[in-house]
Amino acid sequence: MDRYAKQRLFGALARGAAALVVAVMALVVAVTIARGGFVFITDPAIAVTPPGSRYMLEADGGFLHAVLGSILIVGPATVVSALLAVSTAIYLQSDYSSERFAESVNMFLNVLWATPPIVYGVFVLTVVIAVGARTSLFFGIIAIAIFQYPIMTRYTDEALRSSPESVKATTYGLGATRFETARMTVRAALPGVVAGIIMGFARGIGDAATVLFTAGRSTNMPAGLFEPATTLPVLIFDQAMSFNADVRSHAYAASFVLIVAVLGLIVVSRLLAGRYARYAPGGRHS
Repeated sequence: MDRYAKQRLFGALARGAAALVVAVMALVVAVTIARGGFVFITDPAIAVTPPGSRYMLEADGGFLHAVLGSILIVGPATVVSALLAVSTAIYLQSDYSSERFAESVNMFLNVLWATPPIVYGVFVLTVVIAVGARTSLFFGIIAIAIFQYPIMTRYTDEALRSSPESVKATTYGLGATRFETARMTVRAALPGVVAGIIMGFARGIGDAATVLFTAGRSTNMPAGLFEPATTLPVLIFDQAMSFNADVRSHAYAASFVLIVAVLGLIVVSRLLAGRYARYAPGGRHS
């Protein structure tokens, strides 16, 4: 087989693999939207109704508690993680640290990124047991923040490294300090930074394993920072195993809400990246 035939063969295999991945993803999304969307459209109040006292048995009420739990856990976790991630990514640039140190930290972050989410949950659970506390909203926030940190840091680091070198050269040439130069570099890399933060939020809001052991399970509305709370992924996990068909149908409706939220976040990240690109050197100015 000549090299051109090999090139065509591997090209066809690559296209086939890509088509298979897209087809499976489209099938999952289509089934979730079709089944969950039907339930949600039939009874949209379940997303804004508190659960009843026997919710998991009789499906009375809705899953507002899980929606609020997801927002109250992932929202603060994203803010904390974003601040730490941007600060770390700035420090990893050549202005502050050596290339060898940055490579070592990035390797560690890659390992953290590849670590299964349940490991983060077990780690935080160990801390919970050690301090004699119980699962709560607070520890769920900590677990999700730790889970999001390597994702946001790697996105931000790559965005900063991809920013034009002319930004640093110009700011230093004008007598700017390292802090002022870092601010301008972040502004130039803002599309990538925003995309990384939103991607971290999307990963956090769709994760169940991390909060399973840290935030606990509850059919009550979130009552406080140190009270148990549940999230949509955990709720879906519990509902999908129910013997009650109505409860299982709520699992599809919750899946519909979750997947629409994640897809919406991806669209928002693209729009914001395009909007902030106009402020970057060479970006659009329309």
